Formats: sequence, structure tokens, C-alpha cells
Amino acid sequence: MLPKSEKPSILIIGASRGLGHAMAAGFLEQGWRVTGTVRGSGRTPLHDLADASSGKLTVERIDITRVEDVAALRDRLEGDRFDVLFVNAGTTNENPGETIAEVSTDEFVQVMVTNALSPMRVVEGLEGLVADDGLIGVMSSGQGSIANNERGGREVYRGSKAALNQFMRSYAARQAGTKRALLLLAPGWIRTDLGGDEAPYTIEESIPLILDVIQRKRSRPGLEYLDRDGKMVPW
Repeated sequence: MLPKSEKPSILIIGASRGLGHAMAAGFLEQGWRVTGTVRGSGRTPLHDLADASSGKLTVERIDITRVEDVAALRDRLEGDRFDVLFVNAGTTNENPGETIAEVSTDEFVQVMVTNALSPMRVVEGLEGLVADDGLIGVMSSGQGSIANNERGGREVYRGSKAALNQFMRSYAARQAGTKRALLLLAPGWIRTDLGGDEAPYTIEESIPLILDVIQRKRSRPGLEYLDRDGKMVPW
């Protein structure tokens, strides 16, 4: 699918490694201008990618759990407009097999803040940087589907992604009539630091599908919860 503009642009929040980094590389290969964010002050693979990008990739820093960081990034990018804002954030508790009654309060809060609260703060805080007919997307998970939860397990992670989905639906309800496309993306179980070595899908085979879903969704305003093949995921 052809992009809406000759050189479309994307802001990827959380692109230092894993899926976010691979997304940045994939969009660069397709001719996009990319701004990707990292957390902390250390050098990351995203910096190496930027060095080889001939100026097409810009690296910014943000810790999305810090409200002041979101505001600071918005101020730094105030003069820019992006065709796509995509928030890639995800963590889980140290023992994913713990039930909701077993997890510590501190770990529960950490997962919920990282996976549900902070992505929505980014969406709300940076929406003004997105073109009126652009796309705002967030990395969700198939495990956020309440309807599909027939086996249980990974309760804290599941709950955080279900909460994220609910918050995005509320956001979309407040944006009724918008020209923007809104996306919750469930990429599948992928071999990353978060997904682990037992995941059935590799990053290399997943990225083309993920990029295709994002680009196809750009022409459809409103919120959809889609998997890696562009199919609707039950809420």
C-alpha cells in the first residue's frame, strides 16, 4: 500500500531494542522518516541504526513513566508533525505465573503503570504532534482480549493489556468523528526479551506483517483492535 505522502514520518516510542527497534529499521527501509525513543543515557542499537541512516532516523530520550519526560518530549518536537505515532511499551512481573492474589503490590503497580497508564499518557500528551488524518497506535496483546481468555495464566500481564484496551476505547469515544486512525495492535507471541525463547514467531517474520497492518489501517479512521494479520481481535 502506498503511503499518504512522499516521505511519511513516524514517531516510535520505545525503539531501543526488540520489536520497536525492528519497526524503526523496517520503516526506514521503506523510505519513512523515523524518530525513535530510548530510555536512559546509554548507547543502544537504535543509535547504531541512526548513524547508518543518512539523517533519516532521529533518536530522542524519554522514560514514559515520568510525566515530565512526556511533556519535555512534546516541547522538543513541537515544530514537527508525524503521520504515525506508535507507542511500544511492555513489561511483566518477574514470575508471570503468579496469580493476581500472589503478585506483590509493587510489581502489580509497576506493570500497570508501564503497560496501561504510561502509554495513554503518551497518547494524550503527544496527540498534537500527529497529523489530523494520521494514525495513533499502541502495542497491545492478544492476551488483553477478555473474550479469548479461556485458559488463564499470565494474569498480571493480561490485566494490564486489557486495561490498556479499555483506556484506548475511552479515548476513542472522546474522539468520535475524528479523521485519525486509532490502533491497538496484537502482534502475536514473538521471540523478544519479553516474549522469551519459547515464542513461536521471530522478529524477522513478524515485522513485515506489523508494518503492513499499520499502513493499511491509516486509511480507516476510528479504533480497531487488530492482530498481525489485520484481523479483528475480540474485545
